[in-house]
Amino acid sequence: MKLYFSPYSFNSRKALMTALQLGLAPEVIHVDLAKGEQRKPELLAMNPNGKVPVLVDGDFALNESQAIMAYLADRTPGQTLYPTELRARADVNRWLFWSSNHWGIAISMINRERVVKKLIGAGDPDPAQIERGEGFFRDFAKVLDAHLAKREWMSGNAISLSDIAISCPLMVAKMAELPVAEFPNIEAWFARIQTLDAWKRSAG
Repeated sequence: MKLYFSPYSFNSRKALMTALQLGLAPEVIHVDLAKGEQRKPELLAMNPNGKVPVLVDGDFALNESQAIMAYLADRTPGQTLYPTELRARADVNRWLFWSSNHWGIAISMINRERVVKKLIGAGDPDPAQIERGEGFFRDFAKVLDAHLAKREWMSGNAISLSDIAISCPLMVAKMAELPVAEFPNIEAWFARIQTLDAWKRSAG
């Protein structure tokens, strides 16, 4: 099993952290995004979107980080990251979709302006875009902070795919100057995440 990965991609980290939390050891193939390696013909054949991560399991290639996360869990007997009981799985799915449609997008907006533009020489940060992204971030962080007020983990009594999906975008919290400190329950939960071996080993 191979995982095409970049340490600068929080979506890549979602896939790798999931694999590690499940006790899996995929061959990690680093893709240099700055050099455009994600657009090489062999990678485009596996993912026409020209992005990472991509998982290759035998003759099966799969892109989209959260599809990879679910696939890895489902192929691992006895796993607890992705519950099989209908409502428990629906709750995890709810937060997976929330992360993709709201949380990750808000963080990406801020990260692009404060971090990515410098790395790729795309000009100065746009204050209007930062303000817009921070507005979205605070709106969604209020929802997340309230949810975590009386919970150790996102769904149930143990870590699940929803914790991984929501925590990985926060890997840019310091660099992108995300206002996480305004939300103590998120801070406490993220501190727990960062003690996990899979978090430390997925840094790339």
